[in-house]
Amino acid sequence: MATLDPDRQKQAKLYARIKRRLWLADTAFSLIYALAWLFFGWTISLRNWLSAHWSLNDWLLVPVFVLIFGGIYVVLDLPLGYYSGFVLPHRFGQSTQSLKDWIIDQLKGMLVGLPIGLILLELLYLALRVVGDLWWLWAAGGLLVFNVLLSNLAPILIMPLFNKFVPLGDEHKDLADRLMRLAERARTKVRGVYKFDMSRRTKSANAALTGIGNTRRIVLGDTLINEFTPDEIEAVLAHELGHQVHRDIPFLITFGTAMTLIGFYLASLAMRWAVATFGFTAVSDAAAFPALALILGAYGLLMSPLENAVIRWRERMADQYALDATGKNEAFASGFVRLANQNLGEVDPEKWVVFLFYDHPPLGERIEMAKNWKPR
Repeated sequence: MATLDPDRQKQAKLYARIKRRLWLADTAFSLIYALAWLFFGWTISLRNWLSAHWSLNDWLLVPVFVLIFGGIYVVLDLPLGYYSGFVLPHRFGQSTQSLKDWIIDQLKGMLVGLPIGLILLELLYLALRVVGDLWWLWAAGGLLVFNVLLSNLAPILIMPLFNKFVPLGDEHKDLADRLMRLAERARTKVRGVYKFDMSRRTKSANAALTGIGNTRRIVLGDTLINEFTPDEIEAVLAHELGHQVHRDIPFLITFGTAMTLIGFYLASLAMRWAVATFGFTAVSDAAAFPALALILGAYGLLMSPLENAVIRWRERMADQYALDATGKNEAFASGFVRLANQNLGEVDPEKWVVFLFYDHPPLGERIEMAKNWKPR
């Protein structure tokens, strides 16, 4: 059985602390940036300038305004993003990616995310213009449809843009057969077991069950296959299957939609105040976008501890399923010890850190749960 590396845990605590500070700095910068646009009147000045000099209709004014507003933010935030996304992981020996490949990944992310984001933005502002005060209801419904589509299509359209997925070959046939039998016992239909080149970017290991319906598949990072025993991989994958058994994907989509619905409704109330305070023409005014982003962002921050707590609850249920389904509590504990060592995961974070930031139970808690597990 794997054992915790004390030196790695010291590094993990420092790594986690630095990441939290960077998150705080990034969040504070985002807040100051949006407030500056509102209180200095830049948002109305930009809208007036675009309307006067470019003669844009509503369909074009909104995306052009948001591209300028967001583009300036991306440029100003780039040093922080570069340090947190590239320098820091290399400093702690977690990243294997070259600067060139990191830049390519950022560009790919923009090329994929920008069109999707602009389409969602246009649909949101269509609701703002057409249905008036009920925009929040239509926006939440539209986001639900989008999330379901994305969950289904991401494994075949988006994920292959960033990683190469190949079926496990003859070398790992026994492992693939074992995982397929595990899926059958969980009454979960999957289209196969795939390996992806996680080592191109990181030394961390991971496994997942991606997609829904006819796109569902088991994916294993090559770092997991190379460093973990078959029993440990089976225990980790059984956890992912636990989410399917407990129907966590539809549950969390429903829960997320309910939270979004409440958030959009509260934002609709807060935007009435913003329109009156900052002199926007209406909620659908392109100049009001920074206010809407600020309100929704603040709501997301306030609700994140609740959302994290709900997800931790479902993660514990999946852990319990993995232990009951495999009976391999030693392999489960060993696998998560190995994850702590390899992924530089902090085993025993402070309770306030778990409350604010963790959407999974701490690794130490999961390891102890496995060690104390008894057959039921």
